[in-house]
Amino acid sequence: MGEFDPRAGFGRSPVARLATSTPDGKPHLVPVVFAVDPDPPDGHDVVYTAVDAKPKTTQRLRRLANIQANPRVSLLVDHYGDDWTQLWWVRVDGVAAIHSEGAAMAAGYALLRAKYPQYQSVSLNGPVIAVTVRRWSSWHA
Repeated sequence: MGEFDPRAGFGRSPVARLATSTPDGKPHLVPVVFAVDPDPPDGHDVVYTAVDAKPKTTQRLRRLANIQANPRVSLLVDHYGDDWTQLWWVRVDGVAAIHSEGAAMAAGYALLRAKYPQYQSVSLNGPVIAVTVRRWSSWHA
């Protein structure tokens, strides 16, 4: 596998698990598509995810309410294979902000559209979650 680059492995992954906490402290975990800003404006790594038009019962999602109550979140990506010498995971811990307009929303939409060709047919029409990374953690075999 060569030298393991946690940030590159994280950025290439197609899906992450977003962990938030409910106001009463219960964990809440959902799979999300995401993109990492390769050139963040203030030098801090930023990971974007968004509420898109895929079928949902509501756009008032639990993850958004959780972030409003407690903006500390984690994102986890991992690689599993039958060859256990290839196993790895990367976790981002950070502070999330919800954007319904402005530069962060535009940046998130642009990065997500660039990473996922599906966004040529699935509309991005909801808020963007921008996670400012405070800590990278990783493990690899």
